[in-house]
Formats: sequence, structure tokens, C-alpha cells
Amino acid sequence: PPPPPPAYEARQFVVYFPFDQYILTPEAQAVVSEAANYAQGGNATQVVVIGHTDSSGSPAYNVRLSERRAKAVADQLVGMGVNQGALQVDWKGESQLAVPTGDGVKEPLNRRSTIDINF
Repeated sequence: PPPPPPAYEARQFVVYFPFDQYILTPEAQAVVSEAANYAQGGNATQVVVIGHTDSSGSPAYNVRLSERRAKAVADQLVGMGVNQGALQVDWKGESQLAVPTGDGVKEPLNRRSTIDINF
């Protein structure tokens, strides 16, 4: 008999951004594409995109930048066929740093959007 189809489990993808930008780089587009394929392959029931920034810039500016990052990723996912009804979008500014830093630190790993896929 053929092997069983792969089991889809909850998984997180991380999309990184250049400093002070929300445009998807080719590397970022590849991650979003992989996430879209994974979500569609397993018929994801929930896809949560959360935008983040590093701690450089004002908190208010960073909230807006993290929103733009989250929406850029969400728009790309929908453009690749992910069900908009399963999509939730949120943004945290600099409030949930991946790498804890002091204020005003340019940390590349904090400039990201996460894509959490649940089934």
C-alpha cells in the first residue's frame, strides 16, 4: 500500500525584513511561499501573521512598521491562495523581541513577521 500522507502539524515560519522596511525580499518571498504551500497542503484552519520590529525607532513608529510588515506577509499569503477566512493578522511593534535588547538597538532577528499555521 502507498505510504500515508504526511501529517500536518502546527508550524511556525519566520519572515525577516531589512532595517526600516516592510518590502518582502526574495528570501522572504520564498519563506511566505513555503508557508502558503504548507497551509494549503494541510487545509489549515487558522493562519496567524504577527508583525514585529527591533527596538530602534519610537514605539509608535514601530507599531505602524510592524503592522505594515504583517499586512505585507498576509497579502502575499492570500495572493498565493491561502484562505482569507483562516487568516488573522496582528502586530506587536517592539513589544515582543525575539532577541532581548536595550532600546534603540538594530537587531536583525527582531525585524520579522511570524506565520503560525494550525490545523
